Amino acid sequence: MAIRTIACCTDFSDNAHRAVTQAIDMAARCNAKLFLLHVLPPLINPVLLDSGWIPPEMPRDAVILKIEEQMQERYGGQVPHEVDYELVVRDGHVSSEILEFIQTESIDLVVTGAYGLSGMGLVLFGSVAKRVAQKAACSVMIVRDNAPTH
Repeated sequence: MAIRTIACCTDFSDNAHRAVTQAIDMAARCNAKLFLLHVLPPLINPVLLDSGWIPPEMPRDAVILKIEEQMQERYGGQVPHEVDYELVVRDGHVSSEILEFIQTESIDLVVTGAYGLSGMGLVLFGSVAKRVAQKAACSVMIVRDNAPTH
């Protein structure tokens, strides 16, 4: 299987960071284009980023810009110069947006963490990884934490 395009989903969690690291390595080895993808879900509650909480009343365009900046700060410096990559922020239902992106961009491989943020994020992101793995037309790699699960 030739891997020409890789999409890596991130929610900025530690597990997503491991997935990004794996996706960057695979993109370099396969000479594939890498898309680092974050989907902004409908804002019912505030969104937590490393820079702090973003209140739901903040305009969506401003939230998306803030996330793009966060992605560039966190991941941009990790990608080697020889890897062609693009940071992508989509807005909507998380798994639906990921699946649409996979189809639109003819993605060959999706890399995602097994779970995301703790608490409710764990439930939501875990179900996203499961849904993407079940419905994607391409291969999906689910990156797990190497810590023992005693």
